[in-house]
Amino acid sequence: MEAYDAVIIGFGKAGKTLAASLGKAGWSVALIEQSARMYGGTCINIACIPTKTLLHDANIVPDASASPTERYDAAIKRKNDVTSLLRGKNFTSLDEARNVTVYTGHARFIGKHELRITAGTDALSVRGEKLFINTGNEPRILPIDGVEGSPYVHTSTTLMEQSDLPRRLVVIGAGNVGLEFATIYRQFGSEVTVLARGDRLLGREDPEIATAVQRELDALGVRFVFNADVQRIVDGTGSTSVVFQSGKGVTSIEAEAVLMAIGRSPVTQGLGLDTIGVTCDDRGFIKVDAHLRTSVEDIWALGDINGGPQYTYISLDDYRIVRDQLLGGGKRSASDRRFVPSTLFLNPPLARVGMTEMEARAAGHEIVVATLPVSAIPRSRVNNDTRGLLKAVVDSQTKRILGVSLLCTNSEEMINIVSLSMSLDQEYSVLRDRIYTHPSMSESLNDLLSLIDDQG
Repeated sequence: MEAYDAVIIGFGKAGKTLAASLGKAGWSVALIEQSARMYGGTCINIACIPTKTLLHDANIVPDASASPTERYDAAIKRKNDVTSLLRGKNFTSLDEARNVTVYTGHARFIGKHELRITAGTDALSVRGEKLFINTGNEPRILPIDGVEGSPYVHTSTTLMEQSDLPRRLVVIGAGNVGLEFATIYRQFGSEVTVLARGDRLLGREDPEIATAVQRELDALGVRFVFNADVQRIVDGTGSTSVVFQSGKGVTSIEAEAVLMAIGRSPVTQGLGLDTIGVTCDDRGFIKVDAHLRTSVEDIWALGDINGGPQYTYISLDDYRIVRDQLLGGGKRSASDRRFVPSTLFLNPPLARVGMTEMEARAAGHEIVVATLPVSAIPRSRVNNDTRGLLKAVVDSQTKRILGVSLLCTNSEEMINIVSLSMSLDQEYSVLRDRIYTHPSMSESLNDLLSLIDDQG
C-alpha cells in the first residue's frame, strides 16, 4: 500500500490547485480522478469552458454562405479542441509536478485513512494522512416515464457531445443552465421552447431585471411555457414528445432533443462515506464547517461537493482556505466571503453582486435606487448593441452600495469592479467619480451612480 501525506479525490479546480501547492511545499500527494476525460474538472471539460466557447461562437454574426448545421458543427469541433487542449495541459501540469502522483480510477474509502482505487479489473490501495474530497456534482434527471433509455433526452453534458444541431429543442428548467443553453441553441438556429415550473423567469433576481431578461430572450425567439409540470416523454421515430400540464391543460410538444436542466446532485455514490462516518445534508452534499472540515478529523470537502455556491472561483477560494490551514496561519475561512459576484451568460450576459432592491428593503435598509438603460451608454452605440439595463441599490444612510445588477455586454467584467469596491467598504461615490477609459462599458458606472445623487 502506497502512503502519502495527502490524498485528493477529484481533479477539479480546488483539488488540482491544492495538489500542486502541497507538492511544491514538499508533501507527498496522490490525486485520484475517476475519468481520463475529466482531468481539470467539471469547468474545463463539461461546464464553464465548453459552454462559453459555444456561446461565443453562437454570438458571431454568421457568414451568409454557412448553414446553421455547418456553424454548429464548426463550433462543436472548436469546443472539443479547446477542452482537449486544456485537459491535456492540466494533466501534464500535475503529472510532471514535484511529489504528485496521478491515479485514474474510482476511489472508495475502506477506512478513515485508506482508499481503494479500481480501474476495470485493476485495483490498488493508498493511504493518506490527510484526505480531501473534491468530486463535484452532476446533472439531475427528472424521474418521469419515458426518460430512461430515451436517445433524445440529454443533460448539459451529453447535449454538447451531439454533433447534429437539433431542429427543435425543449429545455426542461428555466434556471441558469436552462437559459444559457436556450440562448446558445436558439442562436445556432434551433427552435427552442423552455418549460418553466414557476410563473416567471429568475425568481431570485430583481423583477425589473428579470423582465428585461425575458424581453431579450423573447426577442431572440425563445418560447416559454410557465407553470409547466412535465409528466412524461414519449419517443417516436426521429423525435420525441414532451407531455406536460399547464394552465392550458395537458399538452405535448415535439422535439429532436430534450435538455434536462433541473439542477445538479453531489457525486458521492460509491465513495463509501458511510463507512467512515462523513456526514451529508438532506440533499446529499457533504457537511463542512467554515474551514471546510467534515465531521471526520483530517478529512476536508472542497468545491461543489460541500454544497456551497457552485462556481469555479468558489472552488478556488476553497483551496485557499484549506491551504491556509495546512501551510499558513489558518485564519482564512468561508465566513470571510463577502460580495461574491455571479454572471448568467446569456446574450447579453446578466451579472450581479449583493442584494436586489427587494432584499435590501426586506433587510430594513433605507435605500436609493438608480436604473440606467444601456442605450444611454456611448460604448453601446459603438458596439451597435443597446440591449439591457443597469441597476444599483445604495444605502442612503451609509452611502455604501448594497447591490448592482448589470444586463449588458461585458457585464461579466464590469461586475468585478463593483464587487471589489464593495469588499473594500467604499462609498458609492468612489466608483461614481472613478476615471475610466473611454469609450468603455465600465464608464457607465459614472452615470449610473450619479443618478443616486439626483434621488438622494
